[in-house]
Amino acid sequence: MKIGNIELGEKPVFLAPMEDVTDIGFRMLCKRFGAAMVYTEFVSAEALVRDVKSTIRKLTIADEERPVGIQIYGRDVEAMVEAAKIVEQAGPDVIDLNFGCPVKKVAGKGAGAGMLQNIPKMLEITRQVVNAVKLPVTAKTRLGWNAEQLIITELAEQLQDCGIQALTIHGRTRAQMYTGNADWTLIGEVKRNPRIHIPIIGNGDIKSLDDADHAFEEYGVDAVMIGRATFGCPWIFSRRELTLDEKIDVLEEQLRINVERIDEYRGILHTRRHLAASPVFKGIPNFRQTRIAMLRAEKVEDLLRILEEFRRVHSSELIVQS
Repeated sequence: MKIGNIELGEKPVFLAPMEDVTDIGFRMLCKRFGAAMVYTEFVSAEALVRDVKSTIRKLTIADEERPVGIQIYGRDVEAMVEAAKIVEQAGPDVIDLNFGCPVKKVAGKGAGAGMLQNIPKMLEITRQVVNAVKLPVTAKTRLGWNAEQLIITELAEQLQDCGIQALTIHGRTRAQMYTGNADWTLIGEVKRNPRIHIPIIGNGDIKSLDDADHAFEEYGVDAVMIGRATFGCPWIFSRRELTLDEKIDVLEEQLRINVERIDEYRGILHTRRHLAASPVFKGIPNFRQTRIAMLRAEKVEDLLRILEEFRRVHSSELIVQS
C-alpha cells in the first residue's frame, strides 16, 4: 500500500491520532513495535495560526517515527489552509484532515465530525488545502452524523475528487461517539466501490492484530488503524507476545521519555492515562490501592517504585504458577 510515494508495506496497521495520547514518546514506542504509520495528537488550525505555544509543540516529530502524519482540525477555510502551510514546514510525511472527532468541544463548534453537517464546507476546505501544499493530504471521517444520515459512500467519492490521497473511515456515526459497535459493512462498501481508487483505511473496535487480520480479509481495506486499544499497550503492534517484565520495562521507558521531553509533573500526567488503561493491570485482584497510589504519584521515583514492586510481586507469582 502507498500514500503518494510513501511505501507502507502489505496490510499495514496504523496508530490513530488521539488527543493527549499520541505524543512523540508514545508514537516512537508504537513505531518500534511495528506500527506502519503514526499520527500526532489533534492540532487546532485556529491555535496554530495564533501561534499558541502548546499547539506548536505538537508539530515536533522525530525521524525515528517516520512515516508520520500531522492531523489538523478546524471549521474556517482560511485558517485550515494557513495551518496546513505551517504544518508542511514542520516536515511530516502526510497532512491529515480531521473530519471525525466527535467530542463536543470540537464537533459542537462545527469542526471535526461537526463537518458532517456542512459537507460543502468540508469539501471546500479539502480542495483548498490540497491545492495549498505539496505534501500528500489525507482525511479521516465517520459514517455520517447519525443513523439517518449514513453518507460515507457518496462522501468518499466527493473527498477523493477533492484530491485526497487516502481516506480513513471510523465505522461509527458522530451520534454514536464511541458507544455501540463499529459498523464495518459500509467501510467495505466504500472499498468495493469501483469508482474509489485511493487507499481506504478502516478504524473502529480493532483490539488486536487478529482483529486487524479479520478486517483485511473480510472488508478488503488497504490499512487498519488502531485507536483506544493502544492505551498503555504500544506492543499491540507486535506479533511477539511480551513477558510481564518486558511490558513493565516499556511502561517505565515511556515514563522516562515523557519526563525528559517535557518536565516531571506534565510527563507523569501524560503517562498516567496509559497506566490507567494498560492491560498489564487488568484483572489483578486487590489492585485498587496500588492503582490509586500509581495514579496519585507526583514524583518519578515514587511511580517507578510502585511499578517495580508490582513487577516483583507478579513476576514471582508467574514463576510459582509455572
